Amino acid sequence: MSLNQITTRNWSLAEAVDGCVRAGIPAIGLWRDKVAETGVAEAARLVRDAGLAVSTLCRGGFLTGPGPEGRRAALAENLRALEEAAELGTDTLVMVVGGLPEGSRDLVGARARVAELLGELAPHAGDFGVRMAIEPLHPMFCADRAVISTLGQALDLAEQFPVEQVGVVVDSYHVWWDPQLAQQIARAGERIASYQVCDWTLPLPVDPLLGRGHVGDGHIDFRAMTELVFDAGYTGWIEVEIFNQQIWDTPGERTLRTMIERHRTEVAGP
Repeated sequence: MSLNQITTRNWSLAEAVDGCVRAGIPAIGLWRDKVAETGVAEAARLVRDAGLAVSTLCRGGFLTGPGPEGRRAALAENLRALEEAAELGTDTLVMVVGGLPEGSRDLVGARARVAELLGELAPHAGDFGVRMAIEPLHPMFCADRAVISTLGQALDLAEQFPVEQVGVVVDSYHVWWDPQLAQQIARAGERIASYQVCDWTLPLPVDPLLGRGHVGDGHIDFRAMTELVFDAGYTGWIEVEIFNQQIWDTPGERTLRTMIERHRTEVAGP
């Protein structure tokens, strides 16, 4: 199991690293804003000295900005993210590809820009030894966060590039509903670069981004999904990534205890 840093949002990087060590969690998924607060070199030292693996860096992407200026900005930012990932010691940069540009309704064009910029970035990912992992997001986020909504769409993009350069994320919250999920996970195979878990809980809050719950609190069959992911050949970290204000307001130590218990009973089995 790995702690995605957003799950304990109120902790600094140093606090999250210390929390993982004390709880016996062997890996952490880092967020770039938290890394920036500390500095990349110091963040890398903190994690390395603690003996933790870095499962992922969140996040790159947002490739849909319009015009030459938007293109240049996206390329520059993602090159920085790839460099940071390499320095932090992870081989996986999570890519949230971006939604529609402000005022635009051109969904086809936005998806085409994602493919085009991935083509520009893929060779650089290979140079850094970091794989860009396309994360499909639930369709309700298509307008503002990700014009890639299904694992099948993500694979259609990823398969245009070498497997060591571009992969996909299987995030339970975003893909559990997909009637093609079993087939697409099997298709993904070695393209699966990250497996992230949290539960789908109801009712959704006003901001649906914050509607995720602890594993076992909602509607997702994690044992079945985990079996699909590992049957596809995935051998990496199971990263717990929860956006939820109530959980953020809970003391981090209690959150980690709940994560560990739910991992044992709901994901890995007794």
